[in-house]
Amino acid sequence: MRNYNFSAGPGMLPLPVLERVQKGLIDYNGTGMSVMEMSHRSKPYQEINDEAEALLRELMHLPSEYDVIFVQGGASTQFEAIPLNIHRTGKADYVVTGNFSKKAYQEAQKYGDIAEAASSADRNFTYIPTLHKHMFRHDADYVHICYNNTIFGTRYTSVPDTGNIPLVADISSCILSQELDVSKFGVLYAGAQKNVGPAGVTIVIVRKDLQDAAHPLCPTMLKWSTQIREKSLYNTPPCFSTYVAMEVFRWLKEIGGIKAIQKVNEQKAALLYDYIDHSDFYVNNVEKPFRSLMNVPFVTPDEALDKEFVAQAAAEGLLSLKGHRLVGGMRASIYNAMPTEGIEKLIAFMKKFKNSAVASRNQ
Repeated sequence: MRNYNFSAGPGMLPLPVLERVQKGLIDYNGTGMSVMEMSHRSKPYQEINDEAEALLRELMHLPSEYDVIFVQGGASTQFEAIPLNIHRTGKADYVVTGNFSKKAYQEAQKYGDIAEAASSADRNFTYIPTLHKHMFRHDADYVHICYNNTIFGTRYTSVPDTGNIPLVADISSCILSQELDVSKFGVLYAGAQKNVGPAGVTIVIVRKDLQDAAHPLCPTMLKWSTQIREKSLYNTPPCFSTYVAMEVFRWLKEIGGIKAIQKVNEQKAALLYDYIDHSDFYVNNVEKPFRSLMNVPFVTPDEALDKEFVAQAAAEGLLSLKGHRLVGGMRASIYNAMPTEGIEKLIAFMKKFKNSAVASRNQ
């Protein structure tokens, strides 16, 4: 029996996807070789590359004025690629709502006049600040946000209005988990290892009018226009990761698309938050309007119990529940592939652990 992996990334993959990958691991579609072995210039791989893009476009309802690329380097590489690719005035405004948006802000400072327009650091990143378009400089090249904060368990519940300034969003931990109006963004980007596939491929979605403003010093490998022109095949891409992503896209389409999985995700999150909120033992410190559907941090009454919780949970097949060092406690990452049964088993364990801890305390 498979365990339930609550890791923030790499996260669980859907079992049907793993089974398909396993079936074709040695001989993919009668080619006599694995996707891991085939040339990225070969027809079989180009078909994978094309289908991955077509399925993603369909799932996310991508308008024709957006291009999609599958690149290497993780979302963190895009922290530098973004200011190097959108460089007209050299100004950009960042909203800092957690660890990764802070890192993106820090990396961008190398390349221009980068301002912190708003932050939720004052309350330890437990909320999303209220944003108005007047908060952003009128001549900024873009505004950057992280739509879902993996470590702190917060998310935007509406798209900020930035006026005529392009909005750039890191959606690594929420891509394909809920419907988004792509037309409200200039750039979307996401590492694969949470909702898309194994680590190795990064998805970048770029509006066409933002593809001609790269800094002269932008490295060729980071230049979106280069990758777009070559359909993600400028150099050897992360072939196997892109292939698994394609299989995940197929699976998601089969179960009803993003609208269907969003409903499941909302139900899963509601189950877990409802139990925590009605408990006198577990606490989630995120302000309720901003709670993530994907990442649920929580704590017990003391750190010693937190450590014991993680250890006992792992022994029962509930893995990777240790919280990030910046937050402590526990964190349940409940991405698309996490079944409702995994949430139910986690809650049953939480009840048992609480009863045992309370009983020990009262002895």
